[in-house]
Amino acid sequence: MSWIINVSRREFCKTGALLGGGLVLGFHLPESLAAGAAEAGGPFSPNAFIRIGTDDTVTIIINKSEMGQGVYTSLPMLVAEELEADWGKIRIEPAPVDPAYNHTQWGGIQGTGGSTSVRSSWEQLSRAGAVARVMLEKAAAALWNEDAASCRAENGFVLHRDGKRRLSFGSLADKAAQMEAPQEVVLKQPKDDKVLGTPKKRLDVPDKTNGKAMYGMDIMVPGMLTAVVARPPVFGGTVKGFDDTWARKIPGVKAVVQIDRGVAVVADHFPAALRGRQALKIVWDLGALAGLDSGALLQQYRQMAEKPGAVAAQRGDFAAALAGAAQKIEAAYHFPYLAHAPMEPLNCVADVRPDRCEIWVGTQLQTTDRNKAAAITGLPPEKVALHTTFLGCGFGRRAVADSHFVSEAVQISKAMQAPVKVIWTREDDIRGGYYRPAAYSALVAGLGPDGMPVALRQRIVCQSIVKGTPFEGALLKNGIDETSVEGAADSPYEIAGFLVEYHLAPAGVPVLWWRSVGHSHTAFAKECFIDELAQAAKQDPYAYRRKLLASHPRQLAVLDLAAQKAGWGQPSVAGAFQGIAVHESFGSHVAQVAEVSADKKGGIRVHKVVCAVDCGRLVNPDTIEAQMESAIVFGLSAALHGQITFKKGRVQQSNFDNYEILRLSEMPQVKVYIVKSDEPPGGVGEPGVPPIAPAVANAFFAASGIRLRTLPMTAAAIREASA
Repeated sequence: MSWIINVSRREFCKTGALLGGGLVLGFHLPESLAAGAAEAGGPFSPNAFIRIGTDDTVTIIINKSEMGQGVYTSLPMLVAEELEADWGKIRIEPAPVDPAYNHTQWGGIQGTGGSTSVRSSWEQLSRAGAVARVMLEKAAAALWNEDAASCRAENGFVLHRDGKRRLSFGSLADKAAQMEAPQEVVLKQPKDDKVLGTPKKRLDVPDKTNGKAMYGMDIMVPGMLTAVVARPPVFGGTVKGFDDTWARKIPGVKAVVQIDRGVAVVADHFPAALRGRQALKIVWDLGALAGLDSGALLQQYRQMAEKPGAVAAQRGDFAAALAGAAQKIEAAYHFPYLAHAPMEPLNCVADVRPDRCEIWVGTQLQTTDRNKAAAITGLPPEKVALHTTFLGCGFGRRAVADSHFVSEAVQISKAMQAPVKVIWTREDDIRGGYYRPAAYSALVAGLGPDGMPVALRQRIVCQSIVKGTPFEGALLKNGIDETSVEGAADSPYEIAGFLVEYHLAPAGVPVLWWRSVGHSHTAFAKECFIDELAQAAKQDPYAYRRKLLASHPRQLAVLDLAAQKAGWGQPSVAGAFQGIAVHESFGSHVAQVAEVSADKKGGIRVHKVVCAVDCGRLVNPDTIEAQMESAIVFGLSAALHGQITFKKGRVQQSNFDNYEILRLSEMPQVKVYIVKSDEPPGGVGEPGVPPIAPAVANAFFAASGIRLRTLPMTAAAIREASA
């Protein structure tokens, strides 16, 4: 019987209902592959994901975007396990845009995000490999005039049970192509895995180290021009008029084109385009956000949190439980807008012709971007070819419902009747919006005589990510954006009177999912507040959590593992203090212990982080460890430095000098411990982010006695908190 991924009803409704689809196994062949398979002597292509050549190479077509998270290795491992392929013969190839490659949980769209790549592909790719294996075994049996039951695949060969005969996959390719694909296949039990759960070197590393890997920024097309776009200095602004006289005089500048989002300068090369943009004189209508100020916005959020909001989650009677509590605790936490700041800024190459359009882009939403290009050009979608390049990081920034950075390139190419590469500078990227929303959480709890919480209410004020997008119908219901309350509404802590409320904050600043999405702020509020409750109860914060998680064995297990490996209560660094946090997100459970000291300048020094993760059934342990490490770096960057602020409507940050990321000198020692599990697979790209900020804040309190409730945890924030 096939191994089936168990998806909760809530998760299915959240993901499968996004565009109205269910589980899509996608075994039909796209036209391009079908044509190749039909050629005499062509490769054996049993389905959309596998192509086996007569030279024994096994090409796996990957329908997820590789942005450093390792899907170009983990997904081929799923195929190789069931196919019984020789790992040394595996090759990878990005998928074209085709329904065969649609996300199995998002329905009707091809894309990457939400830490779903392995979770959504496990059944699909495992079955694809098993189908191909069975066809190869049948081919060998036919050539030997034997029963198929006497044949088995192993390490790139089909062996006969007599132990004397064997045929390579390549030698069976032609015959296998004549076999009928089985309708049902039996998948392996976890105990029989040979590939899954074992460390594998990443298949994309060689090309990334020898220069062959092609990122969007690397794409060069004959006759290609380069463009940069002058966009409004205030979100929502528009062009009233412009003078391009001096811009057109810059050597190399070919044209100045007004598009939906601003004014583009098109040139032979990037330096000329950039100088041309600097020479533009534009009159802007700054719009409604011309007076936007971060301080005023925070005050507005505070006022909103003083009133009841829409109920996102409720257990028991909070008001009655609070009224009967022996002790009442209150706290509020504030979170700024955050930029994604991927190392490769946004870019896109478009070549629009009368009868076709080609796009080269590092994207997380292939179908959306392809369809947007079709709408702009007036071409049918099948006449738009989108080539997915490597992504120099994404973190959600390249998964935009309005496809704006692709639209810019398509509009400019259409106007120029030539291929055009649009490049965003680092300043464009930091100031360009689509941020993690600012958020505010006000919490109140009541403790019983034993110090344990009997009542807890959290009011969240946050701008909606999904409002106005195609995902609004699935994720914004009854005035509640599920991405804003995730991690709070489903808190595992056992509290009799539990209430989570939500206020939809005013829109205007473009926002987007950011690595770990709502969990990036709800985990901080939840885990820091639990520490505050433990302090009020005069109990150890680790032991306090253990009591609250007694009925949640997976969270309890990672909590215990992290505490044990960190030597809870006995920091390994002299003068350091420990803080702990645990959180579930994207189907995975992560606990972290941070060792922190207060430095001589009043700042924070993170010396060591111990991380325990239970992500269910394992694929590549090396990738899991790497993702936890990178998530900790990403989360520390935001916790210690990250913030986007506004003054007179304008973003105050512009580059890495004032939108800082973690420096080498700040990098702590990181130890990752993986729980082996037969539970369904969870995500690993994002779950490591949420626990790190609260673990550090809790450790800093232990070190200094100062509670930090505002991020980032800068020296200024520390001074304010200690005043």
